Amino acid sequence: MLGRAPAAQAAGARRGLAILCVTVTTSYGVLFYAFPVLAPAVTSDTGWSLAALTAVFSAAQVVAGLAGALVGRWLQGRGPRPVMTAAAVLAVPATLGIASAQSLWAFTLAWLVAGAAMAGLFYPPAFAALTHWFAAGRVRALTVLTLVAGLASTIFAPLTAALEGLWGWRGAYLVLALVLLVVVVPLHCSLPRGWSRTADEHPDEKGAPVRAVVRSRAFWALTASLALGSLTVYAVVVNLVPLLEVRGFDTTAAAWALGLGGLGQVLGRVVYAPLDRWSRPVARTVAVLGACAATTLLLALVPGPWSLLMLVALLAGTARGILTLVQATAVTDRWGAGNYAAISGLMHTPLMLAIALAPWAGAALAGPLGGHPQAFALLGMVATAGAAIALASRPRPLPTP
Repeated sequence: MLGRAPAAQAAGARRGLAILCVTVTTSYGVLFYAFPVLAPAVTSDTGWSLAALTAVFSAAQVVAGLAGALVGRWLQGRGPRPVMTAAAVLAVPATLGIASAQSLWAFTLAWLVAGAAMAGLFYPPAFAALTHWFAAGRVRALTVLTLVAGLASTIFAPLTAALEGLWGWRGAYLVLALVLLVVVVPLHCSLPRGWSRTADEHPDEKGAPVRAVVRSRAFWALTASLALGSLTVYAVVVNLVPLLEVRGFDTTAAAWALGLGGLGQVLGRVVYAPLDRWSRPVARTVAVLGACAATTLLLALVPGPWSLLMLVALLAGTARGILTLVQATAVTDRWGAGNYAAISGLMHTPLMLAIALAPWAGAALAGPLGGHPQAFALLGMVATAGAAIALASRPRPLPTP
């Protein structure tokens, strides 16, 4: 059994996990992975430049990051059900607005509203819910969620392409809005009420005070290191195909490397549970960020052969998959689960901003540095800096409430 709550609460927690596996996967599919599939059609139909569309999409990620702290505080006080339901309800008109926008300004406004909804639909609030529901079993629950949600692109990329082929990009977004309304909204309405358990029932799960944590050097070291790591790995994902094309490989070969990175991400999440048992939080964070740095540098320095680059891409994906769960467990490992939602919401704000900037960063660095290999080399050094900063993320004892 996952967790250690009484039978009824454990059943509610398992039901919550099943719901979040569906809703988080769907939310990422509709609000994240559909965009790169539909963006070329939007450009062709409207005349809006692809660069402008990408900037709008990145702005939505920035809004999601900025809203994360507010969502975390609301989640801490009310539990996941009202927060995630409100986010799902907000996402429906936002997606309808995207589908019906007749000007770039209207398109932008709809995406900014969608960004606010993302803050309550993506990984951070789901991680907070599972951390509270499952207590000691949280690593297994988080692993299950990330394994299932990792299929979002696999499911929604071809589905979105099929919808666009039938009804165009506007019709595709209308259908996806209906999916949010029919699937995500009612499922979030049926999430367990409150937290299903409280810190008072499990005194060892009480967390350190939010204000004391946020004022600590360890919190800012952890946040900075994970933000640098996130910037690196997401820039690598977006810019891997251009890098391999510079190396002389065709688009199909480069796409295989990207796909193997996705497989590696799944493998990384599978191996996280034993890694969690066998290593300490700071050492684990440093090692994973170091692995992200090493694989990024290898991609920068190794010109071939194709088989070796595929292996490096697989290893890079594995490191990226582990990093997702490091981010999910970093707060609990250091300061307990009692105030996880509030602390994690604050920590994830700069992480989401780094992820939003990552697509632009990789391309922007390639120009002045002389190419994608040089950009990857610099990104590898950025992740190395993150690993070094993570050494200072070991918290000093803090007073508990």
